[in-house]
Amino acid sequence: MTSDILEDAKARDIVYINIKKKSSYADYLIIATCTSARHINSVSEQIVFKLKKNGFKSRKPEGKDASDWKVIDAGDVIIHLFREETRLHYNLEKLWDINFDSVENELA
Repeated sequence: MTSDILEDAKARDIVYINIKKKSSYADYLIIATCTSARHINSVSEQIVFKLKKNGFKSRKPEGKDASDWKVIDAGDVIIHLFREETRLHYNLEKLWDINFDSVENELA
């Protein structure tokens, strides 16, 4: 459902990351690129509206209205909306691509 909302809202480069084995607070991350802060606000409002309409609880998106990044907590799914430059800077896809088991073994 969320992917349809993002595609309908013209979000780009949508990525789904399974973090079930890496995190206790969510099962999936969805990361998408928007063209501007206004686009981010519009997409986040659409997501929250449609989630509530379908009976899902969703908190208010985190991030200022004029920001380059908003986060929507939809329970087991966390949605990150970025402007392209900000997404490239933080590179969450690479961060969550780390094999945490091997990092723990190296630190032990």
